[in-house]
Amino acid sequence: MPLNDSPGINAGKEEDDDITSEMKRSAVYSMTVSEFYKLIKRIESIHASICDNILESYKIPEACNMWIKREVDRKLPFQEKHVKQQASIIGNLEDFGVIKSSLIKEQCDDDGLCVDKIDSRPAVVEFGAGRGYLTQMLADCYGIERVFLVERKSYKLKADRSLRQKESLILERLRIDIEDLNLKAVDSLQGVPYLAIGKHLCGPATDLTLRCCLSEQDSEHNMEQCLGNYSLKGLAIATCCHHLCQWKHYANKKFIVDLGITKEEFHAITWFTSWAVDADHGSDLSVDGRLHLQSMEQEQYVGDANGIEDAVRNMKAVDRAVLGFMCKQIIDLGRMMWARERGLDTQLVKYVPSSISPENHLLIAKHAKCS
Repeated sequence: MPLNDSPGINAGKEEDDDITSEMKRSAVYSMTVSEFYKLIKRIESIHASICDNILESYKIPEACNMWIKREVDRKLPFQEKHVKQQASIIGNLEDFGVIKSSLIKEQCDDDGLCVDKIDSRPAVVEFGAGRGYLTQMLADCYGIERVFLVERKSYKLKADRSLRQKESLILERLRIDIEDLNLKAVDSLQGVPYLAIGKHLCGPATDLTLRCCLSEQDSEHNMEQCLGNYSLKGLAIATCCHHLCQWKHYANKKFIVDLGITKEEFHAITWFTSWAVDADHGSDLSVDGRLHLQSMEQEQYVGDANGIEDAVRNMKAVDRAVLGFMCKQIIDLGRMMWARERGLDTQLVKYVPSSISPENHLLIAKHAKCS
């Protein structure tokens, strides 16, 4: 069965066209000043009520020391900020109980004969893999032996060369858009427990990946699949570029609607998220749950032909950034809840300080009954 035999399988059920950033901006700037401030206050209220337990979780596991200390293939590109992000994604997976740092254990039978036993190691499916260096770190530090790199584009300087030098490792590149990927059509993955990972899955790519791993029809049978042949062991997705998110692809529309947010307001919220990454993060800006709305004196803009433009221009940079982070967290929390409704233990954390990357949200999950 060809990999691309299921076009749009993970796209969602909406028939809408994609909404461009310019269209989102125009929608915001067409609001009245009153509507603009009411939406901001509602975002603040929603965030305060549902986003109160997103933890700081910067984890550098001991197993990744060889990368941190640059004791790896010298031909591999090394950028400290990316290495720290990759290591913390892996550290959070270990901390959440999805992978183990000690892969080799000695076991003895009844006769006292001891042998080395390799723990069951999941395959790794890296979505939006790019050059594949997150998988490279997992293979180097945790002994992963089967990997699938999902990427629609072609890259130079890939990790593939180094990965293929590992005699025990089997590598497959799946050159396909996540929107069209049917994992059930990948013969070599059938019945194999796998870990789904992705570093900076831009905009709707996160939603496409969630659907790819947890299809709609699976939700009613997740327990039977978990105890039977269902092979997803866990996932870790570092989200980013929320301004590119699309209503047509978003996994948990019900969550948004139940919050009283319309499709048009969702588009505005995604546009606000760009303000989070526009800020100066040298001081490690964080969301404290409060906007300094007293700095936004909305009355002065009422009746002004350029009211919204002036209101936005005069917002303090910190207020714009905090609002952007709030919107990002609301979007990601909906995704987390969608995975939880499908039988997973889930957690949303800030896996690196914003000074390393403002795109610092990590969705991690594992099957509650498959651990």
